[in-house]
Amino acid sequence: MWLSNSSIGRKVVMSVTGIALVLFLTFHMAMNLVALFSEDAYNMICEFLGANWYALVATAGLGALFVIHIIYAFWLTMQNRAARGSERYAVNVKPKTVEWASQNMLVLGIVVIAGLALHFANFWYKMQFAEIIGVHDLGAFGPTDGVAYIRETFGCPVFTVLYLIWLAALWFHLTHGFWSALQTLGWSNKVWFERWKTIGNIYSTVVVLGFAAVVVIFFVKSLACGAC
Repeated sequence: MWLSNSSIGRKVVMSVTGIALVLFLTFHMAMNLVALFSEDAYNMICEFLGANWYALVATAGLGALFVIHIIYAFWLTMQNRAARGSERYAVNVKPKTVEWASQNMLVLGIVVIAGLALHFANFWYKMQFAEIIGVHDLGAFGPTDGVAYIRETFGCPVFTVLYLIWLAALWFHLTHGFWSALQTLGWSNKVWFERWKTIGNIYSTVVVLGFAAVVVIFFVKSLACGAC
């Protein structure tokens, strides 16, 4: 199949799965922002999703997309390195036209994966996974008390800093991946190339700032509560 046997096919798979994951991040960010305005509403969303069949199907689908995206990312990276061979060691000056994020997508991807592992441990494991296995005391709170887990996680300075580092890496990853995916799919030309880059930068910034707002605001709240 050309989707796996050709470089272009592999890039198409990377692009499609990447766009799908960006859409999920947008939904997740919007859901998290609800916690800033109504804690009860956020917990209702957590309960609605939980371990219901539609949430489990969506989780399985997202997991598959993520695994495919990672596999193809490493595959393409190794292929590109093998194609360049020893030439990649001969270049001492990086071209000014090549973005930093473009040259470090693998490292950024590893940081993003590490951040996701941390996120799963702090939230998914104690919430949806706890419901799936029927053991509701994997965390300090009930599996649908999402706000309590947000407070617990971002009341810790170490987790707050780690999440902000993760979000910074995610921003760099998204800003490059957004326009790169559209270019691979043929939705970019000389006129739209810079436009898509600008749109991608704005879109990625909004998504990451949405996540960061929850982290920072709940951390500040924890400081205020600690001072009371």
